[in-house]
Amino acid sequence: MVASCCLTLAVINLLVWVRNRREWANLLFSITALSMTVFTFFELWMLRAGTPAAFTIAIRWAHVPLLVWIASLAWFVRIYLDAGRLWLVWSVCILRTLSLVPNFLTGTNLNYQQITSVHRVPFLGELISIPVGIPNPWMIVGQVSTLLLIVFIADASVTVWRRGDRRKALLGGSIEFFLVLGLGQAMLLFWLNVQLPIIYSIPALGMLAVMAYGLSDDVLRASQLVDQLQLSEAELRESTNRMTLAAEATNLGIWIRYLRRDEIWANETCRGLFGFSVAEHLDIDGILRRIHSEDREAVREGWARAIDRDGDYESEFRVVPADGQMRWLASRGRVEYEGGVAVLSRGVLFDITDRKQAEHETDRLQIEIAHVGRVSMMGQLASALAHEINQPLGAILRNAEAAEIFLQDPSPDLIEVRAILADIRKDDQRAGQVIDRMRGMLKRNKLDTQPVEVTELVSDVVAMVRADALARQSRLEIDVPNSLPRVCGDRVQLQQVLLNLILNGLDSLQGTSRDDRLVRLSARLDETQTVEITVSDSGQGIPTEKLQRVFDPFFTTKTKGMGMGLPISRNIIEAHSGRLWAEDNRGGGAIFRFTLPVAERSVAV
Repeated sequence: MVASCCLTLAVINLLVWVRNRREWANLLFSITALSMTVFTFFELWMLRAGTPAAFTIAIRWAHVPLLVWIASLAWFVRIYLDAGRLWLVWSVCILRTLSLVPNFLTGTNLNYQQITSVHRVPFLGELISIPVGIPNPWMIVGQVSTLLLIVFIADASVTVWRRGDRRKALLGGSIEFFLVLGLGQAMLLFWLNVQLPIIYSIPALGMLAVMAYGLSDDVLRASQLVDQLQLSEAELRESTNRMTLAAEATNLGIWIRYLRRDEIWANETCRGLFGFSVAEHLDIDGILRRIHSEDREAVREGWARAIDRDGDYESEFRVVPADGQMRWLASRGRVEYEGGVAVLSRGVLFDITDRKQAEHETDRLQIEIAHVGRVSMMGQLASALAHEINQPLGAILRNAEAAEIFLQDPSPDLIEVRAILADIRKDDQRAGQVIDRMRGMLKRNKLDTQPVEVTELVSDVVAMVRADALARQSRLEIDVPNSLPRVCGDRVQLQQVLLNLILNGLDSLQGTSRDDRLVRLSARLDETQTVEITVSDSGQGIPTEKLQRVFDPFFTTKTKGMGMGLPISRNIIEAHSGRLWAEDNRGGGAIFRFTLPVAERSVAV
């Protein structure tokens, strides 16, 4: 019965291993059960042996399947529990193998130097044989190997318990129990000559039952996992279909980059955006070649930075597919880590060509509007500028007439003529500067940021409006320290902002007494390392309910205003990474402030 049970378990687990060659625990269990089947037949031979000679042959050859049984059991525990010290496993196998030498070469077998007699005693309804003889001292080699096996299984069970797998730890403890039971029986029989039948197969069968339960429980768990996996696969397919439908509806490209094996998966939309066919192989170099040369390095650095530190990736770049039609793409992604090591990144890709074209068109219209605003301001300043130009032109005319009179003298005073010519050159340069400032303000140009001296920026604007301020009988007060750092910006557009704010201040002075007409311009370096420029006036001020609306397009507090000067000014300042806002002046009038980044800091960023 024991042999039949062992053989059945051996065949079942052998078939499991044949179906799945990676299940080494099932193969080792099959070998353990098969060796116990063979040992059971030798055990039956010993129980029925009628003479010492027959008993000697049976016990001697029984050590061969016992060796296989112990070795396969040790390796089963090592693989199934995935714990235990390897040197103990090898020690068990080596010692048990060496025990075969004295088994065949010393005494009658490993257990007895000599079997003197065989006693027949009743057991379970029939007579069985029990040997009586002299113990073989070499028997200690085999029993030490069994003791090491017990130590190994105990160590592995403790390790598994600490790991949190209580089920496998209890399985190891059960194997340990049956093994100790068998070793105790051997000690009583062979060392103390206690009259006990040799029936190792019964505790061994209990051990095999525990091992089979563990493996069958794993099979049951695997079956449950298969059911769950099938359900999860069905849900995953449904989720994938929904995601694919959503991606196709929104023209969204999806990509996954496997960093360990350097492979890229992309859906059909993502491939189409780069100009790749469905069958074409994807790699990083191929994708980078499709990216515009001016954007390529920034994209590569963004990927590397996300993998090394940030984890998140976001960029906008141009691609030039094989058809030559350039398009703008935006990519958003995230890197996933295992044990602190980046293993894959996944993200989405979408076409933003229309948005970029709209942005470019908006920028162009803003430039047009800003240009119109400058032309309008120049119209307001035309008379004052004409007066300012007339001054150097009149001086040039008078100096030229004086020089002509001096040259009519037979002995002209050349020193005086040189002085007159020097004055003519200075007046000509002053007129040229006025014309250059007007030409610069009237140009239609894009944002051209560069380091700008605040004092030069203010002095150029003041030179343009000073004559207009005098014509309005108003005072301009300037408080700009020479120690201010340079700011980063477009000189012409910043001049437009200052001109607009100063002219608004001068317009607000209408209706006030001459002595109170003051526009003050100041600048300072604030704590955030930006330069703050302030334009305040002593005019009528801005009502509180209208203070938040002054930057709305087409909103104006002037009877003949267009309502575009302040919105344009705010757009210009925000394009310079600054901020423009308005405040009510407690002493009367209004205050406008705007900030500009320091040039050195901007370059560092």
